[in-house]
Amino acid sequence: MERIVNLHIERLPEGFYLATSDNVQGLIAQGRTISETIEIAKDVAKKLIEAQEGQISGLRSFSDSFDYPLVIGV
Repeated sequence: MERIVNLHIERLPEGFYLATSDNVQGLIAQGRTISETIEIAKDVAKKLIEAQEGQISGLRSFSDSFDYPLVIGV
């Protein structure tokens, strides 16, 4: 089953990106690019959710319709 995890991504002064989540306690991921950070966060979230099965609440199920923020650099 797929779940929706909201990520908070910020750029660090060193130039790296850091992802955290209020939905999954303990989720911290760092990468050189936003894409890399999201991929790492996805792997970490999956492992944390599997390890904490039954303890995580508030994760919405993936449905046929959802909002997706599209970020475009111009």
